[in-house]
Amino acid sequence: MRRFVLSFPLIAALAACGGPETSAPDAPDGPRLTPVSFADLPGWTEDRHLGAVTAFRESCARWRHADPNRSASTALLPDAQRGDLAAPCGAAAAVQTDADARIFFETAFQPFAVTVDGESTGLFTGYYEPELRASPVRSAVFSTPLYRRPADLVELDLGRFRADLKGERIVGRVDGAGFVPYHDRGAIMDGVLDAQALELAWLDDPVEAFFLQIQGSGRLVYPDGTAMRVGYAGKNGRPYASIGRALVKRGEITLDEASAQRIKRWVRENPDGARDLLATNESFVFFEARADDGEGPRGAQGAPLTAGRSMAVDRSYLPLGLPVWLDLPYDGAPSDHIRRIVVAQDVGGAIKGPIRGDFFWGSGDRAGAFAGRMKSRGRYFILLPRSLAAQVAPLS
Repeated sequence: MRRFVLSFPLIAALAACGGPETSAPDAPDGPRLTPVSFADLPGWTEDRHLGAVTAFRESCARWRHADPNRSASTALLPDAQRGDLAAPCGAAAAVQTDADARIFFETAFQPFAVTVDGESTGLFTGYYEPELRASPVRSAVFSTPLYRRPADLVELDLGRFRADLKGERIVGRVDGAGFVPYHDRGAIMDGVLDAQALELAWLDDPVEAFFLQIQGSGRLVYPDGTAMRVGYAGKNGRPYASIGRALVKRGEITLDEASAQRIKRWVRENPDGARDLLATNESFVFFEARADDGEGPRGAQGAPLTAGRSMAVDRSYLPLGLPVWLDLPYDGAPSDHIRRIVVAQDVGGAIKGPIRGDFFWGSGDRAGAFAGRMKSRGRYFILLPRSLAAQVAPLS
């Protein structure tokens, strides 16, 4: 890991005042970063910062053996390298208390406000790790398959073909006509993959199987009491579409009713229309078995997720492992606002855009109740390591 010696005059100058804006390349009217002070972060002094340091250290463990010169470029941070992101990890290891944790963040990081065309808010939702009944074999009760990643699913990194497509990926398969889109949800539900013997497990509820794909991970509990954790292994590359939005458009439910709980109830009450509704979301997620080691489910970065401290983001804008300060309303328990540090450690098919997040609530039904009610417009501030902050917004 490349080590950095921090300039304390630079730290003081950056922390004390705002600075010039910077925008993503080739998008002068698009996403912008503006440095702010920690005093500008609503509720900053009220957070218990040690919980965020614990989550951040999990990301540090992923960087420990990484090439520090490897690119971590995103649309917001085109020159970032992994060494820039990992620079504060040594200091994080020594943090023991909430007071130390707050000093750590204020010393090692510089907060930046994110705006898009002058707008600072975006959509924030919640997710969780469900616990579902399952069986290793098919039966009359357990008849909904959970699929492994197919061998014929191919993901192409377009940046390897053209520099201006860096960060862009497409998913498909090869057949006699060449490279074509992968099968959509409707075709998969109708059995197009059956001959490949991809069944990882069988669930007793097709609605829960659908929402497991939205969550991206879960624990399967078998009839004999044994359990298996499953996690994201890939997706078919088709566009994500909200079935809640589809129900609202059809007039089946109102916009205010569009929670996960209400959508599940509609599907169970309308079995004849369930297949067509679920198929409106063409996106389909595949899973793999993972060790149930007592830690949280592992996100896209490979780090175990921490309840209330991990978030899924669009990594074409934010690198995984970056701390983020949240400021968003939430009208459910335990409070009417979420103001805290989280760490970008996961991704999601529906999590797209420079101001977009999916807040991880934890595991089980209680976490699911909180996650299912969460749909807020709020804002975040990204916390950049000082070495990277000086590159993004150098002092004039």
